[in-house]
Amino acid sequence: MPILAKDIEALIRETFPDAKITITDLAGDGNHYSAEIVDESFREMNRVQQQRAVYASLKGKMDGANGELHALSLTTRAPE
Repeated sequence: MPILAKDIEALIRETFPDAKITITDLAGDGNHYSAEIVDESFREMNRVQQQRAVYASLKGKMDGANGELHALSLTTRAPE
């Protein structure tokens, strides 16, 4: 079953409540999204740490063949 953009945002927002989050459904199928997350907590992290933190916030929604979210392209950064 596809996941909705608002549900992805809600999961990420639980971990990053003050972040600027933009979710885009790339294929219109509810399975291929891009996400841009801008959060102050990323300032002290390298890019791999940032992306791991975001994937962890998804609470298994991308895990394996049965995950609700098939693909998520991430852009993460601290505010300018």
